[in-house]
Amino acid sequence: MNSDPAEFLQEAHRLDQAGQWDRAAEAYRAYLEFQPGDAAVLADFGGLLWVSGKLEQAQELCRRALSLDPTCPGARINLGCILVQQRQFDEAEGLFRRVLAADPTRNDARLALAEGLMKKGDLEAAMAALKRALAQEPGNPEAHKLCYRILAHGGDRPAACQEILRWFAHRGESGEPEEQWELSNISLLFGDMPRGWEEYEARLRRTEGSKPQAHPDHRRWEGGPFVGRTLLVDWEQGLGDTLMFVRYAPQLKALGGRVLWSVQPALADLVATCPGVDEVIPMGEPLPPFDLHVPLLSLPLIFKTDLPSIPAEIPYFKVPGQVPNRQRLSEVLAASAGRIRIGLAWAGSPVHVRDRERSMPAAALEPLAALQGVSWHSFQLEPLEELPLPGVIQLAPLLSSFSDSAFAMTAMDLVITVDTALAHLAGALGIPTLLLLHTFPDWRWFLGREDSPWYPTFRIYRQPNPGDWASVIQRVLADLGAGS
Repeated sequence: MNSDPAEFLQEAHRLDQAGQWDRAAEAYRAYLEFQPGDAAVLADFGGLLWVSGKLEQAQELCRRALSLDPTCPGARINLGCILVQQRQFDEAEGLFRRVLAADPTRNDARLALAEGLMKKGDLEAAMAALKRALAQEPGNPEAHKLCYRILAHGGDRPAACQEILRWFAHRGESGEPEEQWELSNISLLFGDMPRGWEEYEARLRRTEGSKPQAHPDHRRWEGGPFVGRTLLVDWEQGLGDTLMFVRYAPQLKALGGRVLWSVQPALADLVATCPGVDEVIPMGEPLPPFDLHVPLLSLPLIFKTDLPSIPAEIPYFKVPGQVPNRQRLSEVLAASAGRIRIGLAWAGSPVHVRDRERSMPAAALEPLAALQGVSWHSFQLEPLEELPLPGVIQLAPLLSSFSDSAFAMTAMDLVITVDTALAHLAGALGIPTLLLLHTFPDWRWFLGREDSPWYPTFRIYRQPNPGDWASVIQRVLADLGAGS
């Protein structure tokens, strides 16, 4: 690029739309060196920083834009969205409504208002705002998607399913796998497992997500005995999914053949301890001969799993024989002998699509400091935030494998965690666990339940409103005997 400000701006917009945010940020900065008082561009740059997760910098730019032009709609909307994420709902609502007062046709502001009201927990007001948006743009697919989310939050499964159909109809795409995927998530979330597992097969046709390996020269197993033959089960999706669905190993083995399990390398030693697992092949290593194959998450459909028949015998993992940091972990754990050991994990992988919803800030755990006689053990690998709890033992430097994590976890009296792979590990090991969930969780945790049919040692604590971790922690504190 040369030194023409207009070209810098054109390049910034092009890169922004292409999702090349780091390069777009450089172009925005270059333009603003020439035009530091351009409020609209400051707002656009703030929006880019917001979607890339740099909230403080994004807010600073949007507020600077409003100091230059208090009526700048882009700055108001982007700042409002940032404030919603920070749970400052009232200020955000005011910003959105001021945009709409000046220009009632700004449906981007109306949709942002509806989403903010939904996350605040005011579903009635959110739906009212959304109906006005749909009256103005009946074919807006994002409005139908948001309508589906509001209805699902409110527990209206039939209406939510209808909104998914409208969403895809207005997208103008065939979208069948994606549509069935969304429908499967709603069916499973509401406990309609027979229908949900059927629809869940659409995941294999989606363009997104981790897929199991393809084996065009081998027949897919659809159920039934396979005596004298070898079946390969292929992993898919995340570490938590593998930990959760390896539970079907005993049922598979009972059908008479040899069962091989292809899994993520990090889980190989742990999965090998599950009853019914004949051999584990870490992903990337050569596969031994086999006759049949099946994707891991198709097992619930094949076994016709419903709520009463979920295989929930725990523990179904043991601590592997080889624990890399066994001695050092033993030394660290010995220091807390005689105290109540509680393990903590407050955030999942930052690259997860719903990480902002399922993870909580470490600061939200501060009220737990009121508990007496507790030795706190952090299982958090990233982000490594400082916990506001007394005498926290940071286990992360010693957790080089899931074998290490399993060894340390079996020494805990209790685990408190959000929805992470570590939650599945605790459940599969049979550790008493308090699971902290967003108000609209992943399908496997259902809605409204305080228990988990998948993990009998779980007790579930759900946000009463989106983002309200404070209420969750207060309920935990009360149940553990330290609440007021």
